[in-house]
Amino acid sequence: MNGDPTAATAPTSRRHLLPTTRHELQVLAAARPAMAGILVAGGVLAGPRPGGAGGLRQVPGLGWVTADPTVGRQVLTDHQHFTLVAEGGVGHLWAQILGDWVLDLFDGPGHHDLRARSRELFTEANAATLVGTAWGDELARVRGELAAGESVDVGHLARVLVGRMMISLLGIPGPRDAEPPSTAEALAAFTTGERLAAIALGSAGSTYLAPEQVASARALVAELTRGVPDGWRHASPDHLLGRCREIGLGLSETTGLASLLLVAGTETSASAMSRTAALLVDTGEQHRLLRRLAAERERPVERAAGEPDAVENAVREGLRVTSPASVIGRGVSADVEVAGRTLRAGERILILTWAANVAAGPFRADRPYAPQTRQLWFGAGRHLCLGAALARAEIAALLHALWDDGAPLRIVSRRATRRALVPGYDRLVVARA
Repeated sequence: MNGDPTAATAPTSRRHLLPTTRHELQVLAAARPAMAGILVAGGVLAGPRPGGAGGLRQVPGLGWVTADPTVGRQVLTDHQHFTLVAEGGVGHLWAQILGDWVLDLFDGPGHHDLRARSRELFTEANAATLVGTAWGDELARVRGELAAGESVDVGHLARVLVGRMMISLLGIPGPRDAEPPSTAEALAAFTTGERLAAIALGSAGSTYLAPEQVASARALVAELTRGVPDGWRHASPDHLLGRCREIGLGLSETTGLASLLLVAGTETSASAMSRTAALLVDTGEQHRLLRRLAAERERPVERAAGEPDAVENAVREGLRVTSPASVIGRGVSADVEVAGRTLRAGERILILTWAANVAAGPFRADRPYAPQTRQLWFGAGRHLCLGAALARAEIAALLHALWDDGAPLRIVSRRATRRALVPGYDRLVVARA
């Protein structure tokens, strides 16, 4: 089970008929069957056109749809004509749950101010320190189990790790001592964040929520953030909640930001972690990664600023191919011409980020930087994911734990998560090959 049969045994001429591996497509279909169909079909119908013309189509029930990375980036960086706080954008959905202050903090003057003052919270160095502190003992245990010939469920592990990170960052579910959270506590935090994210299921067609959805979401927010007031008042400035206090955010805004971080940083991180691990095994690219790791250990080389090492390159490629935030929505705030089409104020556009990203080619652990996609999996423009460095550090830490000993892995069993906003693995059991 060291490779995907569709990649390992198919004739060369047929090998890349699918946009990604068979298992990846099954993960997408298990999570949201209708959305999986939109992503695959949309990649064909609304992708780049021959001659460089951008693909942009109007689809009943969805609005404008594109899978062209150039068009998608144009939309995401045009803040004069597109917004995420109008119908079609995620800010519109969360304002109904958290309050109208979201409108300013998401897409008004308060947004730029917030990003400017909180940027240093998630630098590359800070992210690595956060991961090492929150996960060090758990990843050491995983290394030991693999070395002893035992199997590890990467799907379960990813949920535990991400749950621990959320507890470490936000002080949930309440004030705690210096002891690391238990597995049960970590899973409870992850599951509650998962339930909150599930409120957005079905938002591809509309971001208006029913009253019962709003009530349910507010109850989950209250459950998840009951430890935030204490952290906001007493945490040191080098912790997220303490920093929010220091930069002048009130308790209600800090509570809302904590809620949004839980949604944006739970399922997406766990999804990218387990799916990247599976891709490395299914495609056989783990062997390329292992060769590069061995070469780097044997002959360390000076890399140019920003040039990734073997694991960082695999992380970037995993994020490209999995694109956990598989779609990004925006509302049209003013009439605008895009890719030869006129979009009117009040309309909505859906960017099929997954389809745009996988079009660059099959998963390859050492794929060079693809300028057409850049890091579209994190968005673009002023709404580029604030936690991008943390997500990369999390995935890298897992890959190091799984492959630093130089031994290839095999997948013993797997089960995709069903009915989830973000596709992923409920179970992905690996062991040494």
